[in-house]
This record gives sequence, C-alpha cells and structure tokens, in this order.
Amino acid sequence: MRNLPDIGRIFYGLSIAVMGCLTIYYHDFPYMFIPLRHSWMNDLAIVAYISGILLILAGACIVFKKQTMPVSLLLGTALLLIFCFYFVPYQFMAPSRYMHFGQWENAAKELALSAGAFAIAGCFPKQNENPLIGLLRKLIPFGAILFAITIISFAIDHFLFAKEAQDYIPSWIPNHLFWMYFTGSALLGSGIAIILKIRPGLFAALLGAMIFIWFIILHVPRVIASPVADLGSEITSAFLALAYCGIAFVIAGGRGLFLKQRIIRKFAK
Repeated sequence: MRNLPDIGRIFYGLSIAVMGCLTIYYHDFPYMFIPLRHSWMNDLAIVAYISGILLILAGACIVFKKQTMPVSLLLGTALLLIFCFYFVPYQFMAPSRYMHFGQWENAAKELALSAGAFAIAGCFPKQNENPLIGLLRKLIPFGAILFAITIISFAIDHFLFAKEAQDYIPSWIPNHLFWMYFTGSALLGSGIAIILKIRPGLFAALLGAMIFIWFIILHVPRVIASPVADLGSEITSAFLALAYCGIAFVIAGGRGLFLKQRIIRKFAK
C-alpha cells in the first residue's frame, strides 16, 4: 500500500479540477457543492467563474504536489464552512428536508470532500507555516473520521433506498437488489472499521478498490451513454466516486507515508 496515498491524492485532485471545469462550463455549481436553491446569489456566473478557477488551481496543486498541504487545508476548510453555515441551515429551513434522511445526501457529499482534503493534508509533514495554516492543521485528525461518518450515511442510503436505486446497477449484473445490500454492508463495515481503528488501512484500501470498480463499471458507462442534458450531473457523480476512491486510498496509506517522511527527516538531521 506504499503508493496508495499518491494514487489517492491524484484521483482526488483530478476530481476537484474536473468539478472546477464543470462549474465554469455550466456557469453554475455542481449539484452537491452548495444547496440547489441559490437564485438569491447575485452575478452567479461571475461567482461560478471565480470558484471554478479556484477549484481547478486547487486540484492542480494537489495533483502536482505544489503547496499541497496548505492548499488542501484551505480547500477542506472552505468546504466545511459551506457545510456548516449553508447546507445545515438550508436543511433545517423545511421539515421535509431535515427529517428525511435521504435529503442529507448532498450535504454528506460536501462533507466527504472536505474530509478528503484534510486527509491529504495529513500526508505531509509540518513545515514552516503561517499561524493560519498552523491553526487549520488541527482539523487534520478529523479527516478520516468525518469521511467514515459520510460513508456510513451512504451505507444507510443503500439500505433505505435499495429498491429505488437498484436500476443504477448495470443490466448485465444479475440480482441487483442483492448487490445494493451487499454494497451497503461493505460501506457500513468500512466506515465503522475506520472510526474504531480496526485495521483501518486494510478496510480503507478495500473500500477504495470497491469504489474504483464502481467508477469503471457503473459511472463511466453512464457518462458515455448519458444524453447531453444529463451529462454534467453524470460527470459530477463519476468524479465524486473517483474522489471518494482517492480519499479511501489516502486514508489507507497516508499515515504510513507521514510517519515515513518524519523518520527520514529525523535521520537527515
């Protein structure tokens, strides 16, 4: 699992960059970045352009390891703030949203991306940094936990909406309902194992491998077959899956990478 953090970092950074490109192309945010009802926002196109450029730059920095730690911390913090001060109040504005578990899915996706940024930041050793970055580093330990919580929430969604969502599974795979429950069980077990630190590296690696298989056999064909009207949302869903895969790989091997770097620095002195 030595190379998993680098693979995961590239998957995550690429996904963030693609979402930035989609934001610019559609002059709007991907469906899970902010709540859908944001018509109150003046000059949405300008905000989307600026946000899209920032996402592309952040993704590129993460992929090419340019100021990755501070960029990841800033990205994770921005997404966490959107979750706390936009998504959560939005959900509680109507009982039909906050009382229905499935209505929290997009908020959980936002939180998962935030957690992934913190997990990536944790793969890099502490360096000379300004007070703000030093303060934000305190959020790094929450990356794996927050991601595991969102994975558990996705598992519950698989159980609650198995019959409604079973058609997402490719037609050539038999027993759709079985695979929905199997996937939900795998997500639930992985999330619990990461939180309780029960061989978290192994379970995170298996989780990432499973999500990558989804990306290949489920999301890529859906993108290829998607009509133009739905193409943006399908691309977003595909690269969300790739980002989750990357986060799981970072969690699987990130701790080992960080310790390795720290040992190297110690002996270099």
